[in-house]
Amino acid sequence: MSAPVRIGILFGGPSAEHEVSCASALGVARALSGGGYRTVAIGVTRSGGFRLMPDAMLAELRDRPAGERAIDDRLTVTGPAVDLRAGPRPGVVQVSAGDASGAVHAELDVIFPVLHGPFGEDGVVQGLLESLNVPYVGCGLLASAVGMNKVAMKRALRAEGIPVTPQVAFDAQTYRETDDPEKLVVGLRRPLFVKPASMGSSIGISRVDHGDDLAAAVEEALRHDQLVLVEQGVTGRELECAVLGGWRPEASPVGEVRVAGGWFDYQQKYFGNADPMIVPAVLPEEVTERVRELSLRAFAAIGGWGLARVDFFYDEATGDLYVNELNTMPGFTAHSMYPKVWAAAGVSYREVVDRLVELARTRHAERSAIAERSAG
Repeated sequence: MSAPVRIGILFGGPSAEHEVSCASALGVARALSGGGYRTVAIGVTRSGGFRLMPDAMLAELRDRPAGERAIDDRLTVTGPAVDLRAGPRPGVVQVSAGDASGAVHAELDVIFPVLHGPFGEDGVVQGLLESLNVPYVGCGLLASAVGMNKVAMKRALRAEGIPVTPQVAFDAQTYRETDDPEKLVVGLRRPLFVKPASMGSSIGISRVDHGDDLAAAVEEALRHDQLVLVEQGVTGRELECAVLGGWRPEASPVGEVRVAGGWFDYQQKYFGNADPMIVPAVLPEEVTERVRELSLRAFAAIGGWGLARVDFFYDEATGDLYVNELNTMPGFTAHSMYPKVWAAAGVSYREVVDRLVELARTRHAERSAIAERSAG
């Protein structure tokens, strides 16, 4: 019998999406359990340190009911401090004690970075894993960075002729130098959505209607980033499609988010009692196919690999579709859209995770072969 693939789940992190990441990590741990894997959980603290989760704690949390939402911050503060170091051979990373002993706690074949937001989804941890020469799940450094930065993402989409909503972007200095923030959004109609450029899970986003304080919304966005994106709102339905694959990715069935209060904010996403997701979305067949085709084009536009969730606005009155954003590490909780739309296609959560692990190893093998040819 072959040895089990040793998977390291990275989760938590210093971003405002720390708790969401903890919830996603439990979902991934459950899916990996019993699938021929040896799972090691490594929590990233809010200050950016690495902690090895004790196996007993991982087992206890993993065995909670699948619908459990409460996340205990013990996940990222319990256990010894550790470092990630290049292993004894290419493709292996060591989890070593963070003290002078350097004792090796585990060796890992693949890293699954279930990290959302800055540090984990923006290319930072991907760069670390590239430097360690270890296979890892999800988009690479460039695609992660572009996907996380809404301004860069929209520029990439526009360059490929993919429809996006009317918008403007400006930095903190430009905002401070203006005497009237309305001058920065000339040509955009209300409602406006004011967003920090590099933040996910709807954190820092404000809706600005007629009579609302635009300056307050910009200040809220600037709490999270130095670059602000302001988009013209679209009256329409919110659709989501999942992409899975490498050089020839596939698009899932389309889901729909039905929201209360005008838009899908952080509270509704993660702490609402009602399930707002409809899978599959009830749409004309041609609209469904356009969403799926645009999802694949958007994934290619940022150079995606492995997975992404692509979010849309659909204006039924005009028939227009707009790509709102790509999430290169979407939520993996029991309530998340990504596993739900694949389940509608007959692809189980376990199968999704299996394919992601295999895609990580395939990319690493291909890059290693190129490096050998170049060095030869």
